[in-house]
Amino acid sequence: MNEATLRAGQPDGAVAPDGVLPSDGVPRQAGAGRPVESGAVRAARGPGAPLGRAMEAFTGRALGRHQAAVMRIGFGLVWLAYLLREWPHRRVLYGDRSPWSMELAERLLADNGAFTVLPWFGGRLWFELVYHLAVLAALAVLLGWRTRASTVLFLVTVLSLQNRDVFLGDGGDNVVHLMAVYLVFTRCAEVWSLDARRPGPGQAGVVLWAVLGAVLAVCQFGGFAGDSLTWTDWAFPYLGWSPLFWGLWAVAGLWWTLGRLRPDGEPRAVLDGLANMVHNCAMLVIAVEVVLIYATAGWYKVQGSRWQDGTALYYPLHLDYFTPWPELSALVGSALLPVFLISYGTVVLQVAFPFTLLNRRVKNVLLAVMVLEHAGIAVVLGLPVFSLAMIAADAVFLPTGALLWAAARLSRIRRRLAP
Repeated sequence: MNEATLRAGQPDGAVAPDGVLPSDGVPRQAGAGRPVESGAVRAARGPGAPLGRAMEAFTGRALGRHQAAVMRIGFGLVWLAYLLREWPHRRVLYGDRSPWSMELAERLLADNGAFTVLPWFGGRLWFELVYHLAVLAALAVLLGWRTRASTVLFLVTVLSLQNRDVFLGDGGDNVVHLMAVYLVFTRCAEVWSLDARRPGPGQAGVVLWAVLGAVLAVCQFGGFAGDSLTWTDWAFPYLGWSPLFWGLWAVAGLWWTLGRLRPDGEPRAVLDGLANMVHNCAMLVIAVEVVLIYATAGWYKVQGSRWQDGTALYYPLHLDYFTPWPELSALVGSALLPVFLISYGTVVLQVAFPFTLLNRRVKNVLLAVMVLEHAGIAVVLGLPVFSLAMIAADAVFLPTGALLWAAARLSRIRRRLAP
C-alpha cells in the first residue's frame, strides 16, 4: 500500500503534527481530529446565530397558528352569541328605535371620524341588512370559511354596529373591537377551519373576490359613503379606510393568481414570507395588547381605595345590574373572607401577569387561574361577553401542547358520538 492510497481516504490537507503519527501511519496537520467546518457552519454557531434563527422563523413560518385559530373561533363565537342574544332588541340598540338617534350619531362621527356603514342609507331595511350580515360574518369567522374575506366583513360589521352607539359598549366590546382589526392580518385559518380542509383555491373564491370588489367600487364611487371611505384622514396614520380595503382586495387577487400560475415561483414565495411576517407581527401586537390590558387594569386597581381595603367585589354583588343569580350573589357577598381574598388576588394576578411571561410554567398556571376567574365573572356577575372576550384574548398565550391535547380529546369524543 503506497502513500497515495493511504491519503485517499483522508480529508484534503489533513496532516498530523510533526513527530505524531496516527494509527494508519499517515502524517496529518494539527487539528485533523476535528471535522473541517465551512463558513456557513461557523456562522450558524457564531454569536449572531440566535438572531439568525429568529429571523428565519419570523419569515419562514406562521408562529402561533393554533393560538390564532382559537382566537378566531373565540371572537367569532363571542360576537355571534352577542348578536343572537340581542336580536329581539337590535332596533333599540343600533336601529331606528335607538334613543341615540342617527342624527346624534352622525354629529359624533363627524368629530371622531369613526368608521360605520349604517349612516350611508339609514332606514330600517339597511340596518337589518347590516345586522344580519354581521351574524353571517361572525358565523363564517367561527367556522373559518373564506377567512380572508370573512374577517374583513367581520371587521366592517363590528365597527359599524359598535360605532353606531359608543355608549353601549363595555370592556368586552372594546376587546372585540380591537381584535376584529388584528384578526384581519393573521393567518388564523391554517388549522381547525373549513379553509384548511379545502383542497385548493377553487373557483368560488374568485367569484367572491369579484363580487366584493364590485361592491367596494360601488361604495367607493357611489357618493353615499361620505367620509367613511377616504384615501387620507386627518388623524394619524393619516390614511383612510380605502387604502386598507383596496389593498387587501388586491393582495387577495394577486395571491390567487400566483397560486394558480406559479405556485412554486419566487413571487409566491415572497408573498408567503410577507404574509408570515405580517401574521407574526399581528400576533405580537395581540400579545402586547393583552399584557397592557391586564397591567393597566391591575395598576389602576392598586390606586383604588376599595381595592386597597379588599371590599371592591362586595359592592357589585349587591347591585341589581350585576346579580343575575340573586341567591348566589348574596351567598358569595356574605362571605367576607372570600370577598377579601378574591379582591386582593385579582389585583395580584393582574399586576403580576406581565412578569410571569418570563417563566413558562408560572405563566401557564396563572393563565388557568385567570380563565377560571373570567368564568366566575361570567356566571356570578352576569358579564358573559366580557368574560368570553378576555378568555379568547388569553388564548394567545396558551401552550401549543395543551391545545393539541384538547383537540385530540374533542376529536375522540366527536368520533364516539358520531362514528
